[in-house]
Amino acid sequence: MLETLARDFRAIAPAVDFCALRFMEESSEYLTVRQDVAEPPQLSTESGAMVTVIDKGGLGYAATSDLTPAGLREAAGRATRLAQLTAGRTVVDYSKVAMPRPSGRYESPRGDDPARLTRREKIELLADESRQCRIDDRIVDWEASLWTTRTRQAYFTADGGEVEQVFHYLVPNMSATAHANGDTQTRTHAGRGNGYCRQGGLEILDSFGLKGSGRSVAEGALELLAAPNCPSGRMDVLLMPDQMMLQIHESIGHPLELDRILGDERNFAGTSFVTLDMFGSYRYGSELLDVTFDPTRAEEFASYGWDDDGLAAERQYLIRKGVLERPLGGAVSQARAGMAGVANTRSCAWNRAPIDRMANLNIEPGASTLEELVAGIDLGVMMRTNVSWSIDDSRNKFQFGCEWGRMIRKGRLAEVVRNPGYRGISATFWRSLTGVGDASTFEVLGTPFCGKGEPNQVIRCGHASPACRFAGVEVFGGAH
Repeated sequence: MLETLARDFRAIAPAVDFCALRFMEESSEYLTVRQDVAEPPQLSTESGAMVTVIDKGGLGYAATSDLTPAGLREAAGRATRLAQLTAGRTVVDYSKVAMPRPSGRYESPRGDDPARLTRREKIELLADESRQCRIDDRIVDWEASLWTTRTRQAYFTADGGEVEQVFHYLVPNMSATAHANGDTQTRTHAGRGNGYCRQGGLEILDSFGLKGSGRSVAEGALELLAAPNCPSGRMDVLLMPDQMMLQIHESIGHPLELDRILGDERNFAGTSFVTLDMFGSYRYGSELLDVTFDPTRAEEFASYGWDDDGLAAERQYLIRKGVLERPLGGAVSQARAGMAGVANTRSCAWNRAPIDRMANLNIEPGASTLEELVAGIDLGVMMRTNVSWSIDDSRNKFQFGCEWGRMIRKGRLAEVVRNPGYRGISATFWRSLTGVGDASTFEVLGTPFCGKGEPNQVIRCGHASPACRFAGVEVFGGAH
């Protein structure tokens, strides 16, 4: 089918400076067992293509679900007319952007193919763990889910560029909620909000730890119900990977998106405290902070071979030894800003234009064991699993809440606390980084739900991180 699509596209491609077609088809299955009852399966399938035209400096694009030659010709005609209308009226001369002509194929790890199990067998796996949650009358809600997606993409240029990519995504989730005496607490297994998301097959359920997760989250919810509120005050914070995931996402990822820095999100989701003159010299964090853009880690949620403008993906440092080096900007944004970026022009669907997005944004492991990180804290709190977040429209001031906390006193783990939260300022928070965990504390997580753009695009991101220790953070609990 792709050979036919490429042939038909090139046959109708207009005589312009540049023309490309991006095809995408995606099928998903979302299964949920809630309170031991299997909910109706959510199934979706969609496919279509977008034609991009650059001509005489203008840019136009048009999408279609009609992949016949007539449908492609009509979309190409619309894209060409838009390119002609925008010529000389854009912030960048698109004809001067060096658009890639890629070639190759990429497929994410397949592993244990989810298709070998029937839908009934998958639901029974979830039901088995759901039943294990019923350990106490105070458990009032519980849920297990499994979300599998297969995506096939292709990118063709009129002059011979050709790439095919196939992705296999799997997202398990398990949670339980306890209630007593007017208080409600939820515990989630391995990252709240589908945070344990990877590319691969059913082997991900083993690394997730599905077996036994039902009882453990129920016990965790009851533990929080009995725990005191987290105290408030300035103290050290030890953030575990399932909270570091959001910390990276909100206060490094979004501020470093180059189109945002250039002003593209200003009227919708805010700008960034980062400016172009900071790259190469600005101290973003302490010397312990090393951040990479890495779409080459095969199992991570947003790994790929090429971005949606055909730029080849490669691992790059964004921050090295605390110094800001490189933004998250694809080919067009790089041309606008006159600086090097990364291969991160991405789209959520066939009918959305690619924009600068996070992909896999990771903190590199350090040299400290978890025990050493704890031992270095006189008074502090370990926090796991994000539950709430707020950040200002320049991606600077933030406030995050977590499901679970544990006090650290004189270098030793102490009592569990509930409703732990902390706040800070992105521009200074990362400079308080005093310890970075080694590979034994490192976890690969992510989110299926990163929103950006107008109209909004919800896209997949991966975030891998070790445990990280921060000094003198403003901490608060649920009682304040």
